[in-house]
Amino acid sequence: MKVHEYQAKAFFAQYGVPVDRSVVCQTPDEAVEAYEKLGVEKAVVKAQVHTGGRGKAGGVKLGTSTAEIRNNAEAILGMNIKGFTVDRVLVGEAVDIASEYYVSILIDRKSKCPLMMLSREGGMDIEQVARETPEKIEKIVIDPLMGMTDFLAREAAFKLFDDMAQVKQAVPLFKNLYRLFIEKDASLAEINPLVKLKDGSLKAIDAKMTFDDNALFRHADVAALFEPTAEERKEHEAKEKGFSYVNLGGSIGCMVNGAGLAMATMDMIKLYGGEPANFLDIGGSSNPDKIVEAMKLLLSDKHVNTVLINIFGGITRCDDVAKGLLEAFKVVETDVPIVIRLTGTNEEEGRKLLEGTQFHVGTSMADAGRKAVKLSKEQK
Repeated sequence: MKVHEYQAKAFFAQYGVPVDRSVVCQTPDEAVEAYEKLGVEKAVVKAQVHTGGRGKAGGVKLGTSTAEIRNNAEAILGMNIKGFTVDRVLVGEAVDIASEYYVSILIDRKSKCPLMMLSREGGMDIEQVARETPEKIEKIVIDPLMGMTDFLAREAAFKLFDDMAQVKQAVPLFKNLYRLFIEKDASLAEINPLVKLKDGSLKAIDAKMTFDDNALFRHADVAALFEPTAEERKEHEAKEKGFSYVNLGGSIGCMVNGAGLAMATMDMIKLYGGEPANFLDIGGSSNPDKIVEAMKLLLSDKHVNTVLINIFGGITRCDDVAKGLLEAFKVVETDVPIVIRLTGTNEEEGRKLLEGTQFHVGTSMADAGRKAVKLSKEQK
């Protein structure tokens, strides 16, 4: 789960990470009021959307008067940035920057530990830095049993700063950032940039945080900030119905029983030149009502022009699945071609039940995959 910059900064401030003064606004009038309240000569107006690249898109502008702040807010509010419409801006003090740095803590799948990433190339796209000059990124694996110890925080600080004045500030800053990361079950806590001001002090003038969806039940304050996109809302609704669903944007809707088989099905579709529309694991059930809900979920995606149902009958018998499908499609009406592959317990009985129906029956996983890709291409 993502939060906006101003929300991440609120968590930073709560945990003792120094941030710039700023006010979130939803109208140009509020932006002007915030500028006057801050009492600074120069202020920045920043779009608040759940995506990066705001500056490149024109979503970050400086102003030195109420007229400029109003114009900037009017220009940014309503702007579309990578598919996100800006409905609020953050008006903050423009600080006197001497140097910019990058700091983040994230979960490292390789070491299975929190990983701290640091760079003296702050303010830039970290992916670009990693791609073009990877030697400029320092990485420190944090033992979760030890945490962010004083010596580890000092090691991190010396990787960024040469002056002891900044090192002494960075040590508690890094420890507080790690404490926030752990206590709030975050998957990412990023400062880009962390700046050294002309007076030598350190400040986080941008903030990014994402949180583990599976831990939100422990954090009502974080869960309350959830602003789902249409796709995230659909995934959330699917989870409530007992499905595991992820939208992938392709044209072949997949309904599979089992996560491993679902991933293999997506790989197979790609192998034969198709594009999977989703990951959908319906679990081991032949319940017609569940199949109906799964089909409604698939068909609600306007990009889906073919559906592939791939079922392995283990405990769930294939003939029961076939009966469930036939019952379900008495309720679901669609012109979308549907390919079904049944294998496992009572697979022959299941296939016989589907003979002479609207379904295209695959004799094997490869056969079903080829049929689905062929039908999908014919629909375009």
